[in-house]
Amino acid sequence: MPDDLPLTRTLVIPGSELAERFSRSSGPGGQGVNTADSRVELSYDVAASSLPAATRARVLEALAGRLVDGVLTVAASEHRTQLANRRAARERLADLVRQAAAPPPPPRRATRPTRGSKERRLSAKKRRGDVKRGRGGGWD
Repeated sequence: MPDDLPLTRTLVIPGSELAERFSRSSGPGGQGVNTADSRVELSYDVAASSLPAATRARVLEALAGRLVDGVLTVAASEHRTQLANRRAARERLADLVRQAAAPPPPPRRATRPTRGSKERRLSAKKRRGDVKRGRGGGWD
């Protein structure tokens, strides 16, 4: 498995900044669960990473709720093998950092409603008022 974790074409997390821990998975599986360390915890120290300063600031702000002392940890235990769980954890971490590092969308330009949309809104309000006025029992 390659050490470096590519996020985009230009953004790569070096393998030296990732730390993996292995432990036993919980849940069903019988004897295999009791002996195999197939659960993977992948940690990435965002605060001390080699990301560009602006990108690092965006990631720290976006993932503030998931970070513990600036470290992002992802666990994977859904597969039976350690290698599959390593792949799943790396992919999950890459998705999290990729989404957090994305630049914010451009601000929305304020626009005014068109004359036609104003007229349609007012005529719909008028029709609704006529329906409600027709419910009054003054026709007897």
